[in-house]
Amino acid sequence: MNVIEVEIFNKLFSSVAEEMGIILTRSAFSSNIKERRDFSCAIFDSSGDLIAQAAHIPVHLGSMPATLKHVLALHRFSPDDIIITNDPFQGGSHLPDITLIEALHDEHGNALYYLVNRAHHADVGGKNPGSMGLATTLDDEGVLITPTLFSSEKGPNTQFLNPFLEKVRNPNERMGDLRAQTAALARGKTRLQDIVSKYSQGHIASILDQLKAYGELLMRRTINDCLADGTYTFCDFLDNDGIRSRKIPIHITLSVSENEATVDFRKSADQVHTPLNTVEPVAVAATVYAFQCLMGEGYPINSGSYRPIHILTRPGSILHALPPAPVAAGNVETSQRIVDVLFGALAQAAPALIPAASCGSMNNISIAGINSRTGKDFTYYETIGGGMGARPCQDGLSGIHTHMTNTMNTPIEALEHSYPFQIEEYSIRKDSGGRGKQRGGDGIVRSYRFLDKAHVSLLTERRELTPYGLNGGENGSSGSNYLIRDGKRKKLDGKVNLDVRKDDRIVIETPGGGGWGEKD
Repeated sequence: MNVIEVEIFNKLFSSVAEEMGIILTRSAFSSNIKERRDFSCAIFDSSGDLIAQAAHIPVHLGSMPATLKHVLALHRFSPDDIIITNDPFQGGSHLPDITLIEALHDEHGNALYYLVNRAHHADVGGKNPGSMGLATTLDDEGVLITPTLFSSEKGPNTQFLNPFLEKVRNPNERMGDLRAQTAALARGKTRLQDIVSKYSQGHIASILDQLKAYGELLMRRTINDCLADGTYTFCDFLDNDGIRSRKIPIHITLSVSENEATVDFRKSADQVHTPLNTVEPVAVAATVYAFQCLMGEGYPINSGSYRPIHILTRPGSILHALPPAPVAAGNVETSQRIVDVLFGALAQAAPALIPAASCGSMNNISIAGINSRTGKDFTYYETIGGGMGARPCQDGLSGIHTHMTNTMNTPIEALEHSYPFQIEEYSIRKDSGGRGKQRGGDGIVRSYRFLDKAHVSLLTERRELTPYGLNGGENGSSGSNYLIRDGKRKKLDGKVNLDVRKDDRIVIETPGGGGWGEKD
């Protein structure tokens, strides 16, 4: 193996995915994509294996291979074909995450590479504005797009596009974001074509096979060097399903044998009636992410690094939901708890390496209504950071997005310029991190004052249960949500849909991270 050449090609293909992300950022209409960068880009080879990805959203990237696998089983790409899908049960994550796929062909019409991007749209229809509220069926969550031709050499597929835009809120913004996704694909194709024109395809294919083998070797070495052989169990809980006030267990049995690991989730709870369900690809994404954390930064992430990890789920469970189960919060909330459970088990196999639990929630808020300044409908979605779990040698960071989200906070100036609400407070929630030898990071306080009436959906976790500490460190504080109306403060459930009036305030206090080690 020519390690230097392998690394050069690793960086070369990764740079294509990164540049796709830059184009998507600069072209998008919605603040969720433009400001928060809630999207991901990746490159796959002709067999559908992941070969490169940008440093984007772990929950997107880890589930993309399953998406492409389903699409390739249904569609043979012709030049200029773009396929669109958001189907959670065909490799997707949840309905707002819309995926576009395009192939680069050689002169004989053979697909050489597949370019994929996935972006979270601020609304895809459904019962609740923002498509991220409490629901009991997938139909209530928005428009389901099974793998469909989005465009071809003949142009856009209007038979799909027109009915879709009629069902979503703010169709101009949806179309703008879809065009940004297609622009990102176009730039990716141009850059890949540059690579193909400089090197023979046989040589590139040989290097990419070595790159995948290198990714596998590194993951096997990481498992062998970092984790003690044995079987470890851990269980953590979701607060509730949003309707019934009962804890929902996520259970893991982790078996480590030399350079392989088996992760068994089959004892986890049955699927529920609300959107806390995840589909199997999301469980895979969270699992692979946790092991990639052990590898550290700078190593190649590709399909090879998946090979030493064996993941077992139970169909009909909360981590392998079956249709027509709603899944909107599984992607953003349950995925976070999967990581907490994995880290809890890994901490037994590598106690000096694993941090305490982070805030454990993406703290989702969706807001929709009519903007009185413009007279137009608006939809807005964001996640809010929290406290990072303390690390064995360092305190956790405060006010940061952790684990399965890698987004940014929306700048207040951009938010207030575009939407009819103001941010009255945006601060660190002091002393919300768990105490210990290393202290957990603190959460965030974010307060919204509404200038017009609106509909709000909250999907949040760790409002009843707390992020765990490790090795004697204390738990982090749980979060809280409040409605302030006419001077009166009312505590809200962690998962709720509600209508707000002008001058109402919503205050979100996010959880802190757990502490690590006993305080001296």
